[in-house]
Amino acid sequence: MVDEPVDAPAAGSSERQRMVVGLLTAPGLSQQVADHLARQLPARLAQRHPEFEWHVVLRAEPLLGTPGVGVDLVQLAREQIRREGWQLAICLTDLPLHAGRRTLTAQASVVLGVGLVSLPALGPVDLDERALQATMRVIDTLLQRDVARRAGSKGGRRAWPRLPDVRQVASPLGHVDTPDEATVRYIAAPAAGTLRLLLGLVRSNRPWRFITGLSRALVAALGVGAFGLCSPAIWQVAHAMTWSRLLIVAVGSLIAIALTLIVAHGLWDRGAPLSLRNPVTLINIATVTTVVLGVLTLFAALLIITVACGAALIPGEVLTSQLKHPFAVSDYFRIGWVVTSLATIGGALGAAVESDLAVREAAYGLRPTNDEQSASDGG
Repeated sequence: MVDEPVDAPAAGSSERQRMVVGLLTAPGLSQQVADHLARQLPARLAQRHPEFEWHVVLRAEPLLGTPGVGVDLVQLAREQIRREGWQLAICLTDLPLHAGRRTLTAQASVVLGVGLVSLPALGPVDLDERALQATMRVIDTLLQRDVARRAGSKGGRRAWPRLPDVRQVASPLGHVDTPDEATVRYIAAPAAGTLRLLLGLVRSNRPWRFITGLSRALVAALGVGAFGLCSPAIWQVAHAMTWSRLLIVAVGSLIAIALTLIVAHGLWDRGAPLSLRNPVTLINIATVTTVVLGVLTLFAALLIITVACGAALIPGEVLTSQLKHPFAVSDYFRIGWVVTSLATIGGALGAAVESDLAVREAAYGLRPTNDEQSASDGG
């Protein structure tokens, strides 16, 4: 879908130069952030650079959120500039950006008029405002460096604009690095930046929505849960189990479904080095964290459902008759816990027959590539 440009409020002279900024964004969480930026950027840019007439155009680009496709994001944005006639393009990507072993939060390619902003590198909190500040800083850099570059090419004094103070960008953008006159990079702090990136990757994956994308796992879990809740034998087993045994059963069921999802559907990249500074390793860790949080969410939701249904459907007199013991409220919790553990194992069986495409979309919060979608449709 093509979005109409968002214009800045009219101000100043009618002879202002028209400046169109294209926002390229991956579907999913970054799309929501980009919507916020498209609303805020024109007015903010007009205040900071009133000499231009600002327009912002939003475009969705699935490749910005798809790892392992080998796409040069700068060239991708440059092609959009040529095709659309924009002056600048900013890519908001769900992927980590790296220069060697250093984590980048953003990059400005002055000659090409392209900026990259890695949303995960900005961290998991206050993402809208951080993304706005990062995008503004990248646009400032593109404009300032471009003006200085043109002045130098005309034989004028090379009065490069002063770059932002390091203290102003230490969080979350990091410090400024200029490998050449055409490129400006923002480098995250080694330890804090890596942790922020990892947490940002997990947030981009939206683990709280993970299990809702796996219909077969959900159906299997609910089916096993319904059967277990109606089985007096399971009531008796739950009543006889100690709390330590209940915990072991629950942990075992969680490990079963998590391993099934990761191993059966190839979510772990085995070629990743053991360095946390490597982007593939970070993606692997973020994927495991996403899956673990997702199955914990499933377990908690099933536990609430089974305990509530057990308390509503199983009369206390029936429990007393089956357990040969006066029932207590804790019996409903014990039964719900055992039934939830069994249902989670059932979910693991359902997860094993999920399609790889469905699991990857649920785990990464990403759109499939065209090749993956075609293969899925053909299958």
